[in-house]
Parts: sequence; structure tokens; C-alpha cells
Amino acid sequence: MEIFSSGIPYFVAIGIVVIIILMIIFGSFFTVETSEVAIIVRFGKFLRAANPGLNWKWPFIDAVAGRVSLRVNQIAMTMETKTKDNVFVTIPISVQNRVRMENIYDAYYKLANPAEQIQSYVEQVILGHVPGMTLDEVFASQSGIAAAVKKELDSDMAGFGYEIVNVLVTDIIPDAKVKSAMNDINAAQREQVAAAARGEAEKILVVKKAEAEAESKALQGQGIANQRKAIIEGLQGSIEQFQRVVEGASTSEVMQLVLITQYFDTLKSIGESDKTNTLFLSHAPGSTKDISEQILQAMLAANKTKS
Repeated sequence: MEIFSSGIPYFVAIGIVVIIILMIIFGSFFTVETSEVAIIVRFGKFLRAANPGLNWKWPFIDAVAGRVSLRVNQIAMTMETKTKDNVFVTIPISVQNRVRMENIYDAYYKLANPAEQIQSYVEQVILGHVPGMTLDEVFASQSGIAAAVKKELDSDMAGFGYEIVNVLVTDIIPDAKVKSAMNDINAAQREQVAAAARGEAEKILVVKKAEAEAESKALQGQGIANQRKAIIEGLQGSIEQFQRVVEGASTSEVMQLVLITQYFDTLKSIGESDKTNTLFLSHAPGSTKDISEQILQAMLAANKTKS
């Protein structure tokens, strides 16, 4: 009974020692995630950088001081400054950066706050470029501003173990009143171009209309000339046929008879129309002769004028 009771503390002590040893052994192993490195220090001094996977460190003397991500990190910031023509603009900027694997020590120990440091460098570059440019030049040089910021950050942040992957100037935002004025100017310019285009179109229509009217008048005159020519040829044929049938009839007499016949045919056509106005004409033999003579004289006068 004494032996059994005295052996219990012994086995308990052995178990405790074994548990402590196992805890020390398993506690010396640690894992590092992908795209990440662990900073290992020995008594507070940097020892090495542990790569992704299962790693081991000496118990009690080594420790994991921190972890550094190797992924691309994006820092978004907004800069406000004034252009050369005294316009305040807001410039959103995104800086994409990551830690260089070969410079883990510098990235972890040299900078206390990398984001603030990068923002300070960006402010320095923006304030050195934008105030010397007009608003139009700022809009036109958006990619140039981003390239200048990247170039400056590459040289400055390389000493701290950081790589600048890209710098994006995502927008140029002027003051609201300036933006409204720019829109008004743009609208006025577009309206001016539209007005010029409408004026040119109206000019073309007027020219084409004038050309069409001139061509119409020319064709109308040609038609009247052809009509007169046909009338004269018809009268000539009628006279020749009448003289062949009635011997001894003079040309003047035949002409008067033809004209009187056409005159009465015209009156007949006027009388047959439903919309004819009332006409008062003298048809005494003397007046009929006068009408034929007047028509003949008019035709002769027109023929002389044409010749």
C-alpha cells in the first residue's frame, strides 16, 4: 500500500515532463501562408525570413516577430490642389505596391507606416506638377501625371523594400461651378457648329432651288417656242391646203378665215366650261374683221420681234 501510494507522484511527474517536452517540440513548428513571409528573430535580433509552408524555430530563443504580405496592395488617396489658371481640382489617385522578396528586412524595419510615407511622396509630386499646368493641360496630361508619380515613387520607395507596380490617376474633378461653366462652353461651341451646318444646308437648298427655277424657266421658254413653231407650221399647212381647194383665195384672206375660226372655237371652249365668267363681246361683221386683223398684226409683230 505504501509502494503504490509512493509511486503515484513519480508517474505523474514523468507525465508532466513528457507533456512539457511535447509542447515545446510542437510549439517550435509553425506555418506560413502562401504569398506571405514570417520574420524570425533571436533574442530580438532579426534572424531570417521564413518562407510559406511548415517551418521550425528553436524554442525559447527564436520567435516570430511578425508577418509580411507579398500581395499587391492598393492605397487610395485624394489630392486637392490649384492649377495655373487658379482652378481648384480634386485628383483621386490609386497606388499599387508590394514588398520585394529580397528586401524583406528593409520593408519590415525601415518604415513604421508605409501608406503614410507613400501618400507624402505622392503629395510632393502632385504639388510639383499640377500648379504649373492649366486645367486643360491637367486633363490632357492625366497619364503623364501618373507616370511622373510612379517614377518618383519607384526611386524613393526602392530603398525601403517596396516596388511600385502601378499608379492610376482615375479622374480630374474640378470645382462644381467650373465644371458647369465648362459644360456651358462646350454646349455653346456645339450649338455654333450646328448653326453653321444648318446655315450651309439652307444655302445649298436656296442654290438648288434657284438652279431648279432657272432650269424650269428655260424649259418653259423652250416649250413656248416649240408651241409657237407648231402653230405657225399648222397655219402654214392650213393655208396651203385651202388655196389648193379654193382657187383665187389670197394668203391674207385665208389667214383671216383661219384666225376667225380659231377665235370662235376658243369662245366655244370658254362657254362649255362650268366655271366660265360672263363675257360681253361684239360680233358684228365689222368687229369680227377688226379682231382678225388685230390677231394677225399681233402675230406678225411677235414674229418680227423674234427675228
